[in-house]
Formats: sequence, C-alpha cells, structure tokens
Amino acid sequence: MTAVRFGLMALLLWMFAGMAMAQAPGEEHVRITLVAESDRPAPGSEVTLALASVPEKGWHAYWLNPGDAGLPARAEWTLPKGTTIGELRYPVPERLTIAGLMNYVYEGPFAPLVTLKVPADASGAFPIQLKLNYLVCTDAICVPGKADLATTLQIGDGSVVPGMRAQFDAWRAALPRPLGAQGVYQVQGKALRLAIPFPAAATAPGEGYFFPATHGAFDYAAPQKVTRDGDRVVVDTAGVKSVGPIEGLLAFGKQGFWVRAVPGAVPAAKAAPAQPPWSGALLAFLGAVLGGLILNIMPCVFPILSLKALSLAKANAEGGSPRAEALAYTAGVVLVCLALGGTLLALRAGGATLGWAFQLQDPRVILVLLLLVTGIGFNLAGLFELSAPGFVNRAASRGTGGAFMTGALAAFVATPCTGPFMGAALGAALVLPWPAALAVFAGLGLGIALPFLLLGFVPAFRRLLPRPGAWMETLRRILSVPMFLTALALAWVLGRQAGVAGMTIGLAAALLAVLGLWWTGLRQRRGRALAWLPAAALLVLALGAIALVSAAPTEARAVPGAEKFSEARLAELRAQGRPVFAYFTADWCLTCKVNEKAVIETDAVARALADRKVAVLVGDWTDGDPALGRFIERHNRAGVPLYLWYEPGEAEPRVLPQILTRAMLIDLANGD
Repeated sequence: MTAVRFGLMALLLWMFAGMAMAQAPGEEHVRITLVAESDRPAPGSEVTLALASVPEKGWHAYWLNPGDAGLPARAEWTLPKGTTIGELRYPVPERLTIAGLMNYVYEGPFAPLVTLKVPADASGAFPIQLKLNYLVCTDAICVPGKADLATTLQIGDGSVVPGMRAQFDAWRAALPRPLGAQGVYQVQGKALRLAIPFPAAATAPGEGYFFPATHGAFDYAAPQKVTRDGDRVVVDTAGVKSVGPIEGLLAFGKQGFWVRAVPGAVPAAKAAPAQPPWSGALLAFLGAVLGGLILNIMPCVFPILSLKALSLAKANAEGGSPRAEALAYTAGVVLVCLALGGTLLALRAGGATLGWAFQLQDPRVILVLLLLVTGIGFNLAGLFELSAPGFVNRAASRGTGGAFMTGALAAFVATPCTGPFMGAALGAALVLPWPAALAVFAGLGLGIALPFLLLGFVPAFRRLLPRPGAWMETLRRILSVPMFLTALALAWVLGRQAGVAGMTIGLAAALLAVLGLWWTGLRQRRGRALAWLPAAALLVLALGAIALVSAAPTEARAVPGAEKFSEARLAELRAQGRPVFAYFTADWCLTCKVNEKAVIETDAVARALADRKVAVLVGDWTDGDPALGRFIERHNRAGVPLYLWYEPGEAEPRVLPQILTRAMLIDLANGD
C-alpha cells in the first residue's frame, strides 16, 4: 500500500510540475538569498551562510524530509580549493495535510543555515556559488524551481556587522537543539511507540509532535499522541517498519530538539503518580555534585588542588580563618562554573553545537592559561611574591582573596575533564529551563569544592593537616614542579591547535611575562614602591600575543592503524562485519592523554586489536568539530573522553568507562 501511495504521489507531482511549468515558466514562487554572516572571514575560520527564503503567499517549500509528498532541496556548491562545507540545518517546519497526505513544509519566511570552513591559506576574494534545486507547491500545483546563487567574500579579520549578527542569532534560535540522551522505539504490527528522555522540569510550550527525518519508519499521515511520562516523552503513532536507528525532530510549537532513537523495548507508562516537576532537575543537580566530587581525583586537577592544600595548611597553623577561605574557594569555583555554564547555554541557544570544556577549543584561551600557570609556577618557585593594591590586598591578607582566585582557576582548568555521573547530569542541563540548568552547573562547582568545605568546617579534618615549619617553603618549591609540567602540557596543546608558529608565539609571550615577573621580584626584594609598575609593560606585551594566535589545521594522529572518525566510515566498517573501537579525544583532555599513552597505544593492546582485525576510529574534538559534538551528545555525553566498542551483529555500541585498562581492551578484542 505504501509503495502504491508513493508511486501515485510521484506521478501526480510530475503531472503538476509539468502543468505549472507550462503555465508559468521561469516564475519564482520562493525568493532565496544567499547571505554570509561575515563578508570578511578570517583565514582558517568558520563562517555561517544562510539561505534566506520567503515563499510567495499561498505557496510552500519543504523540510529535509518532505513527508508523504514533495521533494527536499538539493544543493550543489562551487567553492575555492580546500574549502569544506557542512549539511544544511533547517528550522522547525510546519505540518500541512492535503488529500490525506502529510507534508512537512514552510509557508512563511525561513532560513536554512550551513557552516563553511575557510582554508588557513585563503586570501583576497573568496567566491561562493550555489545551484539549488527545490520544489515549491500550492494546495493544487507544484513547480520545480532552480536558483543560481552567488556571493563573493573578502578574506579579512572575521568582523561581523552588529545588525547581521542579530539577524543570524534570530535564525539560529529557530534551529532545533541537539538532545543529549538517546531514545528508544518499537514497532508492533502497525503501532509505533517512541520514548525520548526529556527531563520532567524541562519546559515544553505548545503541542508536541515528532517530525521523522529518517525515511520509511513512520506513517506520516497517522495521528500522533504525545504524552509526558516522568522524565521522558512518549510518542504513539502508526509505523511502517523498524529501520534501525532513526533520527528526527521533537517539536513543541516552534521549539525543537534533535533526537536519535534505536530499536528496543519501550516500557508502558507507569501507573505510579507522576514525579514532581522538579525531580529531574534535582537528580541532575545531585549527579553534578557527585561528578564534581569525583573530579577532584582526576589528574588534570591535582596541580591546582596542591595550591589550596598548602593554603589551608598555612591557615590552620597561623590562626587564620579556614572557614572563610573554604567559602571563598567555593565561591570562586561555583561562580566560574556558573559563568561557563551560562555562556554554554547562551551559545547553544544561538545555534552553536558546543559541549562542556568549549573554552579550551580556542587557542587564545590556551595561551592565557599558559601565561597564568607559568606565573603561578614561578610564584611558587620564589621568583616573586603576589601583590596587589587596595581591596585585593585587604582580601588577600585574610586569605580569602587568594582562595577565591584559586577556586576560580581550579574550575576553569579542571572542568574539561569528565567523570562518572557528569555526562548524564550535564546532558540533562542542556534541555532544562535555564534556572534549573544553572543550578546543575552550580552543583558541579559545589562538588569540586566539597572537600575544602569539609576541611574548613570540620575541625577534626583540619587537625589531620601537618604543623607548619621550614618544610613548607621546601614543599612550596616542590609544588612549582606540577605547575611547570602543566605549563609544558599547555604549550604542547597550543602547538597542536595553532601549529609551530602559534606555539612559538606562546613561548615568547611566556618568556616576556617571566622577564616582567623577575623584574618585579628584584624590585620587591629591594623594597621598591610600586614594584609592579615597570613590569606591567612586559605583561601587556605578553597578553598582546593573543591577537597573533589563530587555529591551524589539526595534524593526523599518530595512533598505529587508526583512521579518522566519520559516521560514514563507521557504517561502512559495520556493514563489513568488523568489530570497531571508536574513541573521542582532545589534546586539552588530560584524562584522554593518560588513557591513550597508558592503554590504547601500548604494544599489548595494539597486538590484540590487530589480531582480531578490530578497526580503530579516532574522533579528535580538539577544535570543537560540531559534527563530532552532535555524535558525542547522542551517547549521553557532554564532552570527552568517550569510548565506544561495536561488536558485529549488535545494534548498539558498548559505552566503555572513562578510565580504561589494558585488560579491558584486550578482553574485548579477544571476544570475552
């Protein structure tokens, strides 16, 4: 029956198209303009393009899946050599039923967006051409349309006109947001039941509807019943068949969420009373607290924690105020987590595909951290003493100023690592209302600070700290070593992100900063007033290097036998019946690096993988690739590391722990 329907539909479309072309040859019924967010993109940057489309009154254009009738638009790009471009991203469509056929359409203005990557060596004029084939219809006739669009950009500084930024922000806000958790669906006879994880506290304005993007799974014209069942949304409708993983758009009015679902059992709705609307947010908050607490033992956090341990030891011995320091440290951690979380939510609301630790995907941020960590290292080594005027000195004299800044630094550097419980909690935060989402990010900060809150408020724990003595100066010098190692790691990350030239600029900036700090130390030891003043110029020059650093293409990774991850390559390997180990990493993720050097790249693991012909795919998220970001989110993760093991014959991968062991991978390779 379905095949007959589609055959008749195609015949009707062909007839209608012929009639329309005969009646109005060359007439445009949808006005399309190719618009660039920046007409002066920087080399190596990304620029967003929009196909600003305005259908004529009474006519409609189609979504990426047109439904029972219609055709999706086809885009053919002509771009300068070395340029890459992504897929068109569509806003939430409308539903239009004609003669019992369901259509997914746009009857008013809409703007698909696409991201273009400018080559690092681009210069001068940058021409962009697009041939767009599309279908536009009324309730009675359809016209196949063709648009030849072109624009010429000038490679420049990447500036964006404020009015254009506001227009693109409005277009991005209309795009669906990725939903971190994966759904499940099952088909029984002609009934299809789809369950989508969706926190009970998340707002859902308007009537719910699921727009399937995967062809062949849904009976588009069948009515849908969308209900809230605790922390999930359940869609009941008529299905055609199970087609493996399906993707689509869960829409509530004009607000949409991109969903991926796999075949599986969908439990019936529970008869128990519905959970309070805040229960999902509370569970996410508790998960974030626990995840933050576990984060304290991650290797990327240790250098910062050592600073705070020394500070508390001094406060305990010198009659300071451990409680005030603990509260100040907590305030620094929580406020930075809130700032990062709020920025992430705002950028995602604007259409960006970002995950946790997004800040370390920018080499300029890495350079700032390199200068900061280098300064802290030399301060611990005794090159100079921290000093500041006014209220900062008064706060530091009580220890709270230093504690606050230590907490802020700990949060900024430590949060790129993800641990148990964090993935689900941060994934839920991305769909919760913004007050609840910010509470989850605050919970993460509270978890990071919890050990020091206990030290500050529980005297029994403070009594376990050692008494002061000459050893503390020696310990301070020793603690400079992990800070210098952190600076070395940051310089390496900067080289990976910005190339050899970027790393050289970073090291030169660090040298300028150290010369300035050394000058400051000399003046401090001689008792000079305003010891910081003459060194300030060198520090300003060092910070000025931020303007000289830009991202460079990431080099191929040196994992033996590994291939670059892509969903197309994954599907090809799985179709061949090969086991696949896919892992997702970033150069700024210390947990990832430890797993790679201590486990993945060892000879024993490499032999075990090679003996069974396990394909290894590596997704490098150092530069924040949005395609990888969306794939990571589908597996209920907000960041890296992510490790997936695909066995032949199994529909879904096994998600491995974030801390790997050699025995674990060898056993998987041996089929155990």
